[in-house]
Amino acid sequence: MPSPVFELTCELMRRASVTPDDAGCQALIGERLGRAGFAIEHLRYGDVDNLWATHGDGAPVLVFLGHTDVVPSGPAANWTSPPFEPVVRDDRLYGRGAADMKSGVAAMVVALEEFVRAQPQHAGTIALLVTSDEEGASIDGVRRVADEFRRRGQRIDACVVGEPSSKQRLGDLVRIGRRGSLTGRLTVRGVQGHVAYPEKANNPIHAFAPALAALVAERWDEGNDAFPPTSFQLSNLDAGTGADNVIPGELHAVFNFRFGTASTAQALRERTEAILRRHGVDLGAGAGTLDWWLSGEPFATPAGPLRAAALAAIRESCGAEPELSTGGGTSDGRFIAPLGAEVVELGVCNASIHKVDEHVALDELERLPALYGAIAARMLGGR
Repeated sequence: MPSPVFELTCELMRRASVTPDDAGCQALIGERLGRAGFAIEHLRYGDVDNLWATHGDGAPVLVFLGHTDVVPSGPAANWTSPPFEPVVRDDRLYGRGAADMKSGVAAMVVALEEFVRAQPQHAGTIALLVTSDEEGASIDGVRRVADEFRRRGQRIDACVVGEPSSKQRLGDLVRIGRRGSLTGRLTVRGVQGHVAYPEKANNPIHAFAPALAALVAERWDEGNDAFPPTSFQLSNLDAGTGADNVIPGELHAVFNFRFGTASTAQALRERTEAILRRHGVDLGAGAGTLDWWLSGEPFATPAGPLRAAALAAIRESCGAEPELSTGGGTSDGRFIAPLGAEVVELGVCNASIHKVDEHVALDELERLPALYGAIAARMLGGR
């Protein structure tokens, strides 16, 4: 007979919840947790659905955090089986969201159901927060919910993010923080003209090239014990009309910093703008523009109750001594950490996420609810 976590994962995967469409996933989860005695609140902002489910009261407040949205599948013809029809092959469950992260959400739901059934009078508050805006703009999802929590005075002491963190086997890596992400969108304006008459034009590519070389060569910081040195990467560069005899009139560039606590977003902005000015890239008087987007600040969770509970649960359930990492991209944990919460990320292997034929190993899926439940038991009393 299929297990509860397998069945729920498949039910969620059949819903084509491409961000920001929840496609009914949260209604299903809310109904289940409501029957288990959780208080259910649906928070919808714009096109984004957020679900806040709580059981118990008072401190400590332990939150399990996930998302019901997925990235687009791309052409279905490229998949071995339909992307939104879960299929088991070779002891793996295939389909969009199998690893990122409907298996994690399902495991959290099953773990919470089983925990409150076994310990209805548990200490503190156990909660689930899920959004449909993690894979998209991340504006009306957990970012917006965190603002609402600040307004209400809702505390969160500890948060387990169910993102697929593991590398080779369940529990071999736990993320205890994430780097910040700062994006710059630059426009350099020149004067379009004929390549044979450069004196009558102003090439923005030539203006930007020395500044770009300086930005790439810059040592932004040395990192620290929690984070590697800050990384600068140019992700998009566009200029020209496509003709070989036209000097372009504009250049557009997009670049990103991934930074730890050795630098601040403000300092990175100021240093970037100083380098551009030093190399003759004018951002004033209509000559160019630079717009910034701070996706999230860096955070690192020090040793504390949640880290101790997660590591003990992994050792017991997985027989592993996990690597503690602040690497990778970003997650919604960046919005919860500033509320004063300890945050760890723990989930299944991430090798196939966002790919064609995304999958999760069945043995990892079946073990994940017990792992989350063991963390809850250690945090909220009893075992």
